[in-house]
Amino acid sequence: MITNVYVDGFNLFYGCLKGTRHKWLDLDALAHRMAPNHQIHRIRYFTAKISARPNDLDGPNKQGFYLRALSTIPHLSIHLGRFQQKKTRMRLAHPPPGGPATVEVIKTEEKGSDVNLATHLLADAFRQDCEVAIVISNDADLAEPIRLVRHEIGIRVGVVNPHPTRRRSIELEAVSPTFFREIRESVLAGCQFPEKLADARGEIRRPATW
Repeated sequence: MITNVYVDGFNLFYGCLKGTRHKWLDLDALAHRMAPNHQIHRIRYFTAKISARPNDLDGPNKQGFYLRALSTIPHLSIHLGRFQQKKTRMRLAHPPPGGPATVEVIKTEEKGSDVNLATHLLADAFRQDCEVAIVISNDADLAEPIRLVRHEIGIRVGVVNPHPTRRRSIELEAVSPTFFREIRESVLAGCQFPEKLADARGEIRRPATW
């Protein structure tokens, strides 16, 4: 079966990669593990470029190395959203007696990736670009485009949840995908890029502290 894979990068990262040693993830290897009898036609990876933070000044460089590593996969394309940062006032969960009930915080939001994923999922389905679509995300906002592709256009859709089972999206389950799978840590460990790769710009090394 000809299969396209749509990867919600930040949902994947915060669902099962953050705080682990498995961030150097080969998405082509992961796709084949999730769909072993399928022909992986294309992989679309949706993310946004991060900015340096006080606790991780080298974050943009590490992300850059990873995006270069992903770009060595011939049938993978990277689709970039954007980050939006703003100051906002939010309520404290436990305000101190006699103290302020709110605090001003800097809120960072990743914008555009879910819309981009939904758009490409629908466009590919309308073009009959694949027989099966696999969505790697636990974002409930994707329920409606998945429903349309599955039940209106007639493309089989599988959902791969990168989050713990207890946090599985009820909304995604409700649209009755063709299959619903979890990502085990052993799968992540077995789907890592080599420590060193190469592209037209030269050598790509896995970040030492990533």
